[in-house]
Amino acid sequence: MIILIAFSVGNGSKDVFLKEGFFNFLTGTHWNSVEGRESYGALPYIIGTLISSSLAISIGVPISFGIAIFLSEMAPSKVSTPLSYIVELLAAVPSIIYGLWALFVFRFWVRDLIEQPLHNAFGGTIQFFAKTPFGLDIFTAGIVLAIMIIPIVSSISREVLKSVPNSQREAAYSLGATRWETVKIAVFPYARSGLLGAAILGLGRAIGETILVTMIIGNTMGIAAIPNSLFSQSQSLASLIANEFNEASSNLQLSALIGLGAVLLILTMGINIGARLLVSRMVKISGGIRE
Repeated sequence: MIILIAFSVGNGSKDVFLKEGFFNFLTGTHWNSVEGRESYGALPYIIGTLISSSLAISIGVPISFGIAIFLSEMAPSKVSTPLSYIVELLAAVPSIIYGLWALFVFRFWVRDLIEQPLHNAFGGTIQFFAKTPFGLDIFTAGIVLAIMIIPIVSSISREVLKSVPNSQREAAYSLGATRWETVKIAVFPYARSGLLGAAILGLGRAIGETILVTMIIGNTMGIAAIPNSLFSQSQSLASLIANEFNEASSNLQLSALIGLGAVLLILTMGINIGARLLVSRMVKISGGIRE
């Protein structure tokens, strides 16, 4: 399946790669679809994808791990069982629902309660907060992506933590460890391979998310899509494909959009391969409560 997808995407994008050059396509910042003056570059949208996904992971993964620890290690069963069902139900909510909620409700909360105070306090001295907040920007997109991946990552992390043998916990308790110390020295080291996998799965979901990001990231074009502030409008690879694919007016523009898909495929595969290598080198569980 991967070979077929790679072949289809590569064949569809070869026209733009022949015209622009693969490296120039990756590093170019212009996106002009006017016939006769066509020029395509993916760099702003690669940056937008990476920054929004990084924000989502930075916010979402620690919260997800906290939820998973609470549900699997701290909460009594009469609390953890219904909350686990709720988390799993949230994981099944379509991204368009999150997008509509973010567009009509949540972005105003972010703008008024987070962005505007940060801009007023630090906008004159710190570039990250310099741009006037609007609510449709890369910061809001990152927060909403984090909210969307939290149920997925926390649900998987909970199952990973619950699969840790009780002998690990008993060994820590026998040494006089508290409940939190048991989680820290016995449960986490044993489960970190699965936890890392859950985080990478959330990252993959954030990178490839389309509709939600299209509705909330601002959808700017060209070099203006490279954010110079947390409150800058931007665009991701997936959102640009969604915005322009049905309106592609030439074969070269269509090839450029498929080329963005090829870049997204390479980016996703590279992250997953890198994560697998990281797991294989860093996570080697042996007997006992510590490595």
